Amino acid sequence: MTDELVMNWTLGTPALLSIAVGAILLLLLFIIKWRIHAFVALVVISLLTAVATGIPVASVIPTLTGGFGGTLASVALLVGLGAMLGRMLETSGGAEVLTNALIGKFGEKRAPLALSIASLLFGFPIFFDAGLVVMLPIIFTVARRLGGSFLGYAFPAATAFSVMHIFVPPHPGPVAASGLLEANVGLVLLLGLVVALPTWYFAGHLYGKYVGRKFNIAIPDILAGTKQEQHDFASTPKLGTVVTLLLLPLVLIFMNTGLNTLASAGIVDKGAQWVQILRLVGETPIALLITVLLGMYLLGYKQNKDKTLVETVVDSALGPVCSIILITGAGGMFGAVLRASGIGDAVADSLDALGLPIIVAGFIIAAVVRVAQGSATVALTTAAAIIQPVVVGNADLNQIEVVAIVLALAAGSVFAGHVNDSGFWLVSRFFGMDVKTTLKVWTVGQALVGVIGFAIAYLIYAVAAAF
Repeated sequence: MTDELVMNWTLGTPALLSIAVGAILLLLLFIIKWRIHAFVALVVISLLTAVATGIPVASVIPTLTGGFGGTLASVALLVGLGAMLGRMLETSGGAEVLTNALIGKFGEKRAPLALSIASLLFGFPIFFDAGLVVMLPIIFTVARRLGGSFLGYAFPAATAFSVMHIFVPPHPGPVAASGLLEANVGLVLLLGLVVALPTWYFAGHLYGKYVGRKFNIAIPDILAGTKQEQHDFASTPKLGTVVTLLLLPLVLIFMNTGLNTLASAGIVDKGAQWVQILRLVGETPIALLITVLLGMYLLGYKQNKDKTLVETVVDSALGPVCSIILITGAGGMFGAVLRASGIGDAVADSLDALGLPIIVAGFIIAAVVRVAQGSATVALTTAAAIIQPVVVGNADLNQIEVVAIVLALAAGSVFAGHVNDSGFWLVSRFFGMDVKTTLKVWTVGQALVGVIGFAIAYLIYAVAAAF
């Protein structure tokens, strides 16, 4: 008998769901009660879940490493380069310069709001993880300057990146769902903002004030560097230099997005070499790499800093984030195992048979698949694929109704991110929160994003259907 036959049993939906719930509960026991390191715990639980769900023996390790490597491919470069830029901004005094400007412009009471507005703007073209890491040194400095719980500053900003990432093109989730359901991407972008901004206000701004009062989280020093580095590398750069370093990746990535849009509209030739080169420069990892190199020049070499010192500052940024990167990768591994086991598909197929209104069914399918296997993009595309035959070509649905359905799916796909989501671990470790606190703060916050976002999308759907 081959290895594939040794572990290749077929489980029904109840059994698969029981295994998923059991795996998550055991993972929480490992980390919270027995104090096993999150990275080790995630690897062990991923392996046990793969075995329990009947993934063939020969496929177990490829599934584990594929999920781990796939997550690192999208996270490690962004977090590593973002941490380097953040360390230079922090140790040079650049974060302090921008903080002074923000407080001088908006006042101390409005500083958290200013951080969130900046995050909403940055979140338009920049992915959640990259944008958050680049903004963190500014958030750290504002929090140190004004005092109070770190969450009061960081949570609204993180939620700003989250809502932009999940509701607004050019981010991959809404773009993929728009393609599957043949929705107008321009309308998705416009109405995505209509959903994202109020959702952020309630789930990010107001709930952020609540968690800031309830949980007194100390300000992490993960990007601060040593006191010697801060002394030697400090140069108090001009505000224009700091703003340039923060806006450059925004501009480059937006250029990539703009060219993609123009190419789709047939205005420019997608195959033209100059278009391909500019699009490459605007890819997020390349944009961050260019910004890091410029930061090394403007904050280091141009200030007559010793080359060895610049190298030391940049290198020292990587050590503290290695644990974050590995834990995030292991979270991706766990999610990949749950996807490979068929848990998400089994749940989606069961919910598809309930006969609910299409927008409600789509939201529930996306939400349950998200909770079951972790990936927002997979949840969104799975739900879109399931309801596609009902939506595409349906003469009873107008363009705005279709767009509202896309946004409802997006709301479901972000619902209640927890331990099987790599983003959960990114927030947990960068914010210096233990797992229990992250569940109370981030998971509940993401659940609010999902519910509020769906309510607004449903309202748009109902109004459009009435005309």
